[in-house]
This record gives sequence, structure tokens and C-alpha cells, in this order.
Amino acid sequence: MASFLKQLKDSYYLGPFTLDSVAKDPQRTLKALQHYDLAIIAKPREKFTEEEKQVLDQYIVNGGKTLWMIDPVQAEMDSLNESGTIPVLPMDLGLNDMFFKYGFRIPPVLVKDEMATPIKLANGQEGSGTQYQQYLWKFAPFIYPDSINRNPIVKNLGGIKFDFAGSIDTLKNGIKKNVLLATSKYSRTVGTPTTISLNMVMEQFDPAQYQKGGFIPVAVLLEGSFHSMYENRILPFKDPAYKTVGKPGKMIVIADGDIVKNQFDKEGRPLELGFDKWTGEVYENKDFMLNCVNYLLDDTGLINIRSKNVSLPMLNMKKVHDDYTMAQLITVGLPILILLVFGLLFTWLRKKKYSR
Repeated sequence: MASFLKQLKDSYYLGPFTLDSVAKDPQRTLKALQHYDLAIIAKPREKFTEEEKQVLDQYIVNGGKTLWMIDPVQAEMDSLNESGTIPVLPMDLGLNDMFFKYGFRIPPVLVKDEMATPIKLANGQEGSGTQYQQYLWKFAPFIYPDSINRNPIVKNLGGIKFDFAGSIDTLKNGIKKNVLLATSKYSRTVGTPTTISLNMVMEQFDPAQYQKGGFIPVAVLLEGSFHSMYENRILPFKDPAYKTVGKPGKMIVIADGDIVKNQFDKEGRPLELGFDKWTGEVYENKDFMLNCVNYLLDDTGLINIRSKNVSLPMLNMKKVHDDYTMAQLITVGLPILILLVFGLLFTWLRKKKYSR
């Protein structure tokens, strides 16, 4: 996330903000949070308390924009054990009731997609005989925006890399929803808890596995006037300014906390977001995330600059061939003629001036 934040600093003022002070003074924390135009909640790992949820809820109800990057499961390549397996457990952040009220759910499942990004694995004997080969890792989906989706966030973007992504279910509640990114036709969800293995890279493609799956939303834009999750409920803390529904707002939900994760070089410096040092591939995670922030903050001009279509007019080769001689005279002969006339005129005026 380091390079992503560095890029944002070029256009916005950033400030770190935690909810640690909610336990002592939730009202003061809420007032402090409301000074910010956008809250980025990236890969939370601890369960939210009811007081913390009320602070975020009132920030959203009062028109605050939010960008959620949520891991629905606990699964990391760092958890790979000696047998080559990774345990996958559901992640309980305590946000299910909050998200349900806003009009979506993130179930504790893992997405498996045949349209995937590669990983490199060692083959052969250890030592000098070790060779590395690329395999498709089906739990790291390679997602292209739908070509018919004209939302500026995803317009003209290329492929985006996800890693241990989840799914997003949208619900009817009066909030406008736009699926920004979805998996391929040949994708499905895997329930948790479960265990996945690196040996899965050897699996053969089987269309029968995906008859009931495909096109799973993994990033959704929500726009409208959000209702408080504590509507008709007892508040965790008293707030005289509490509102059940307020100003129109926006939020983007991404079912992957690693979408802004950087890799590091040998010196420990973060590489460009979207660059995979193991395969040399470059994905468009950076532009997608910048577009999300720009859209939420109504800076669509910055999006248009990055997504602008530049079409170069093609030469009419038949016309060039037919008018080749005339084109030479205009592009080569005419400048020489103008230069010759200017030189003769300058010489004549100079002689006339100094001959007196």
C-alpha cells in the first residue's frame, strides 16, 4: 500500500486515523473523523466493536465517503506449510449487519477462477538443479472490467490482479449499485473453512465445475442516502447529533484486502503497485485504485486524464501515392522557395540602405 499512498499524496492531504480512541471518547472521535472527506479501510484484521461501528455508520450517514478493502477469509501465501497447503478460515470482522443494512454482503468464501494470474514454483532437485516454472494460480483471479461498463472508474482499464478474493452479494434497498469488477465465466466460490494446496496448479480445466458459477462481483460501487444500521435499535453510545438517514454518499467495496499490496525489492523498498517481480507482469491495480479515490472525491477530471482515448488519424495511402509529387513540392520545395525569396529581399534591402 506504500506506493498507493505515495501517489495519493501528490493530489490530496492524507492523515492516519485509528479508532483506538473510541473506547474513551466516541463522540470526539466521530467529530475528528468528520473532518476527512474519505475514509480508506484497508485489510482490517481485528473485529470492530459496536461503538466503532456507530462512529463509522454516522460518518457514512452524514455523507462521508468510504473505500472498503475487506478480506472475507484468512488466507496468506505466508501461511504455506511444509506440505504445500494453506489453511483458509472465515474472517469475522463483525461488519455483517452493517453491510447488510447498506445493501450488500461479503460471505466467508474464496473465489476460484480459471482466468488467473501466474505464480512461479520450483521444479527439480534442490540446489543447482532447481528450475522455476510458471503456473496459473486459480486463487489469484485476473479480472478485466466489463467492456459495456462505462463507469469512468473502470473505463479503458486493463487486467487487475486479485489475491485470495471473496465475493460480494448485492441486496435491494434503494441504494444504486454498480458492479465495477466481476470474475470470469469460469469461476466459482469455495466455502470455508478449507485447505488449499499448491498441487492445485496441476488441475485440468473442467467446465462442469462452473455450470452454476461465473461472473462473481468482487468490487461494487454504492451511491445514495444510506440508512443507519442502528435505525430502530439501541445505540451503543449516546449521540445528540445521531441521524437515521442523511446526506447522499458513496462507497466502494472490494472483497480483497491485498489489492493494494506492494511487493518489495532486495533492499526492502516497495515496488510499483501492480508489478509482479516474480513474473515481470504489470497489472493495472494502481490506476484502478486511484480511479476509485478520484471518483469518491468527485475528481472525475483526474480519471478522464488517465482514461482518455487518444486516436491517431491514419494516412490514406492511396491518396498519398496519387499526390506524391505534389506533397514533395509542398513539404520540400515550398520552404526552400520561401527561404530563397526572403534571402533575396533581405539582400536587396541591405544594398539599398548602405548604397547611399
